[in-house]
Amino acid sequence: MLSIKELKDGDEYYFRKVFDQYHQKLYFFILYKTRSEYIAEEVVQMAFTKLWRCRQTLQEEYTISTQLFRIATTILIDFLRKYNNKNVVTARLDVVEIERGIDSTTEKMRGAELQKRISEAVNDLPPMRKQVFEMSREQGMTYREIAETLSVSSKTVETHIYKALKQIKKHISVVID
Repeated sequence: MLSIKELKDGDEYYFRKVFDQYHQKLYFFILYKTRSEYIAEEVVQMAFTKLWRCRQTLQEEYTISTQLFRIATTILIDFLRKYNNKNVVTARLDVVEIERGIDSTTEKMRGAELQKRISEAVNDLPPMRKQVFEMSREQGMTYREIAETLSVSSKTVETHIYKALKQIKKHISVVID
């Protein structure tokens, strides 16, 4: 069984084992959720990059799989938000969709509906959870920075983020599934 300790110690061989074991599973998970190879590739790459960069902050009480999929889900939500807010990805997706003969109008409508649901889900969060989530996702603050700013523990921040993502996932699952 893979453990967090070797990863935290910066063992590159061990990181490669983690990558080999979870890359395909994570890719197909994101592909299933988005139905976009481009987004799946980008999110998986960013998730493994973040896992390596933030390895010192990994929690030993959670499995690597749990933490990696949480990282990927968070990145996916951020990625989709950028897709809808800035149209950064829209041009790239249009090219991919045209090449594959996919109706891009349907995809854009689906993306707009997804962004609407994400926004609704965030607005429906309890005030403290919403504040913590926005500090993390929109302001890019770490759990530790949020905890210090709000005078709460990092574990409390983690719990708020976990519950926020769970609630948001319920709202968006209707669009994605």
